[in-house]
Amino acid sequence: MKSFSTTPDYPRIKVVRSFHELLTTPFADGVNALCWMRELQGDFSEVVRLLGAGEGITSLDGDVLGGLAVSAEGRVAIEVMLEDLRLLREHELEPTLDCIHEYLRDESPGAVPTDVFSFHADSATVEAATWLCTYHGRSSEGLQNDGARRRVDAPETRVELLKEFGGVDDEAFVEFLNEQCYDLHYAPIAGAQPFEFGVGNLWRIAVEYPGCPVPPCIHRAPETRPGDSARLLLIS
Repeated sequence: MKSFSTTPDYPRIKVVRSFHELLTTPFADGVNALCWMRELQGDFSEVVRLLGAGEGITSLDGDVLGGLAVSAEGRVAIEVMLEDLRLLREHELEPTLDCIHEYLRDESPGAVPTDVFSFHADSATVEAATWLCTYHGRSSEGLQNDGARRRVDAPETRVELLKEFGGVDDEAFVEFLNEQCYDLHYAPIAGAQPFEFGVGNLWRIAVEYPGCPVPPCIHRAPETRPGDSARLLLIS
């Protein structure tokens, strides 16, 4: 799996050099992911260690982080995350910062799993984008559009979904797929190579909405493995 610690070579990904450029560069000419590549200072692992063991997802804010007895390097890491939150909020975004010990899995996935471990596209009813940065732990993963196929387009999967729907393949079935978010999930085609978003990089990626000029960026949360450290993730 390719990790973006160096300049990406995928045509749908554009590297930018500043937050302003990340904010103002339009999605156009097929580009559906913008990456501000960064090497961040600070000890993020200390922050995770002091937050302690936990389950599921813990939301973080200035009060929680300010209460940690961190070293100078840990304080630098905290200030980096708080500054990113400030930048996004200044531009009318609603970011969250989480310490993720584990995600809940779809216990009854059926023909199409819909948890965050499945490659998927985000969607909105109006113009929008997803922002995300992994500060610690395994980073988010992406899949190029030409290396993916919607799960609902696989004939054997569509047969199973029609059984679940209890009808025929018509407009009502298409609406059912949309309501259940089945049509937002993808599987890699043979030979497709996913990529890692990388630790420290701040991304803005395209979502599916009416009139979007580019295809949505397909991505997922990394698989949780035994012994993995918790993730620090900003997402908006």
